[in-house]
Amino acid sequence: MRLAGARGWRRVSPVLAAGLLVMWLLLNQTLAPGQFAVGLVLAVALAWWSATLRPLRSTLHRVDLAAGLLARVLADILRSNVNVARIVLGLVGGRRIRSGFVSIPLDLRDPHGQAALAAIVTCTPGTVWVDLDPDTNVLTLHVLDLRDDADWIRVIKGRYEPALRGIFE
Repeated sequence: MRLAGARGWRRVSPVLAAGLLVMWLLLNQTLAPGQFAVGLVLAVALAWWSATLRPLRSTLHRVDLAAGLLARVLADILRSNVNVARIVLGLVGGRRIRSGFVSIPLDLRDPHGQAALAAIVTCTPGTVWVDLDPDTNVLTLHVLDLRDDADWIRVIKGRYEPALRGIFE
């Protein structure tokens, strides 16, 4: 294996390396200089080695939108946790719970944005990303408590898709 010069190091994702370093420090529960140095070496090495696994490069166009999206997603996850807990505990007041599938046409074309949307949907309790048709760009979503398809289409297209398009496209 040949360590590349400056050109090879450009392939190292600083975001990935920083994320790996933070994860290392959190798992070790310390900010000791030795652990920081080991974590930094491992993070940079793993980010460099994984560059061949990521043929598509992502570019974040609007980082300011990412902070707002993160806050929105965290609030939605909290709200969904409460709603799912109410369903599981039977605290829905006799209302019939109907789960089902929703088809949502997406304008989001960037694969990194679609992956971020998949993570958002799947991390939100009560929803699961089922499929994305590559030909029609239609997302199939499973919802635990499906009251109205149009509401879910508005949530995805209004709350998440514009921010993700601004960040990735």
